[in-house]
Amino acid sequence: MKLKFDNIRKSFVHVFGGSVLTENYFLKNMRFIIAIVAIMFLFIGHRYKVLQKMSEIERLEQVLKDAKYESLTISSSLTEASRQGEIERRVAEAGLELKVTSEPIYYLNKKEKD
Repeated sequence: MKLKFDNIRKSFVHVFGGSVLTENYFLKNMRFIIAIVAIMFLFIGHRYKVLQKMSEIERLEQVLKDAKYESLTISSSLTEASRQGEIERRVAEAGLELKVTSEPIYYLNKKEKD
């Protein structure tokens, strides 16, 4: 058991001491290792940017939803205010001498010259 622990300890010191990087296997594959590390950094950076964009999209969707509800509220208020009964009530409250006509509307037609 003592021998196995010493081997693990030597391996641990060998790897974390940095001497493993000077071995022939790692020196031959150093370009590949650097490329893998660079790709990992690119993926991490890309994921961060994507998360930022998704957060911005969610925020803008919420703003759009709020704007739609506000537009619907304003449209409803405008529809209510423009009804004929509401206009008649407001005219009566204002004390204006306007009345709804009971006669049909007359259109004046312009005669064309021949």
